[in-house]
Amino acid sequence: MEQRNRQSQPSRRPVTPLQTDYVRAKERKEQIRQARKIRLYRRLAVFGLIALLTFGWMTWSIIEKNRVLAAKQQEKEEALAELQRLEDEGHRLNLQLDKLDDEEYIAKLARKEYLLSEEGEIIFTLPEDKDKAKDKAKDKAKDKAKDKDKSKGKDKDNGEKDGGESGE
Repeated sequence: MEQRNRQSQPSRRPVTPLQTDYVRAKERKEQIRQARKIRLYRRLAVFGLIALLTFGWMTWSIIEKNRVLAAKQQEKEEALAELQRLEDEGHRLNLQLDKLDDEEYIAKLARKEYLLSEEGEIIFTLPEDKDKAKDKAKDKAKDKAKDKDKSKGKDKDNGEKDGGESGE
């Protein structure tokens, strides 16, 4: 049986490669092809890395621009609200200025504020309702607090802007 197994199996001797010009040229071409393949993969990796970095930078840039745009939009809305408030105040002051040209209004104002009277006129002052007096005091306190907050906010914004410019 052992003879059959030996005969059925071909003998396993190492195959000696041929060292002809043709075989050496083929091996050299295969080495060159493998080297080119490796260089190709390296170039693709570098290109991919550059593309990824560029895409990341562009994405970050867009996000940053959107953040700045949102901040500017908020500033614009606040500035428009402030403009509207100032225009309303200016309109109110112009109306008051027009009223101050009217002598009847000035006389009425003098009677009310300074308790001045015309000849033969008697002025009676009635006590104000306590709730109305409290509401007026609260409104004045709120207005003062708002003005302080706005001036602090402007000072703070100016400090941030100055600090930001000197840091750059």
